[in-house]
Amino acid sequence: MSIWFHALRPQTLGVSIFPVLMGASLAHTHGKFHFISVISALLSAIFIQIGTNFANDYFDYQKGADTPRRLGPVRATAAGLIAPHIMKFAMIIAFIIAVLCGSYIMWRGGLPIIIIGILGIIFGVLYTGGPYPLGYNGLGDIFVLLFFGPIAVAGTYYVQALHWSLEPILLGFAPGLFSVAILTVNNLRDIDEDRQTGKRTLAVRFGRTFSRIEFTVCLILGASIPFLVGVYFQSDSPNQLGLFVLIPAIKLIQFVWQEEGKELNNALSNTGKLLMLFTVLWIIGEWL
Repeated sequence: MSIWFHALRPQTLGVSIFPVLMGASLAHTHGKFHFISVISALLSAIFIQIGTNFANDYFDYQKGADTPRRLGPVRATAAGLIAPHIMKFAMIIAFIIAVLCGSYIMWRGGLPIIIIGILGIIFGVLYTGGPYPLGYNGLGDIFVLLFFGPIAVAGTYYVQALHWSLEPILLGFAPGLFSVAILTVNNLRDIDEDRQTGKRTLAVRFGRTFSRIEFTVCLILGASIPFLVGVYFQSDSPNQLGLFVLIPAIKLIQFVWQEEGKELNNALSNTGKLLMLFTVLWIIGEWL
């Protein structure tokens, strides 16, 4: 059970949970909150993320991307803790559970939600699988920005309100940018190994300085999105609480600019905590 728990990569699940909570909170502010839809969306998002994690574990092993030089957490398949065919089966089961959990919102939301769910699973596999894996060719950042950002927030809002709105789409870029920051730290940590195994992430393509600039921009812009959206919609009291996350973010940015390699594991977990803190602050701001 301990092996499977670590294979789930529980520390990554926040990127799928917090955008859904933002979409639910915004719908509540607009008087559109629908509890069953939120639960269905939340469980579906979590199991798509788990399925994607299993897919990454399996396909990275197949492509030889997880080597003994790995600086991050141990990958179950590459370490021989879980057989490849078992990991592949677990990936399929996780995606099936995601579909079952999301069946209610697919019925309620119709074709748009069905398309989002199908694309989420397809790109979850293609992130590291297939002939042109997104994560191996520098396209992972775009996938993360969209699916853990505007698509997740606006999709959650839609299944409750049953209409699309520009506000949740724009707000969705906030958690999307924080999620890209998490990916950027991960790729910055693994830059040397990825370069040797042919994994052409943005860090490998453009170097450490680019990645550190990307990380800095993602955190600052991500924290500022709600305030900018409020100004755009000419709100009398734009939600500014999310800006307070910049206080711990500044110290983290300094750390990322100074450290590299295995030391960035701490920055990876702390960036996830920043996403959680930002979401909590933003939700409190909505309630107030």
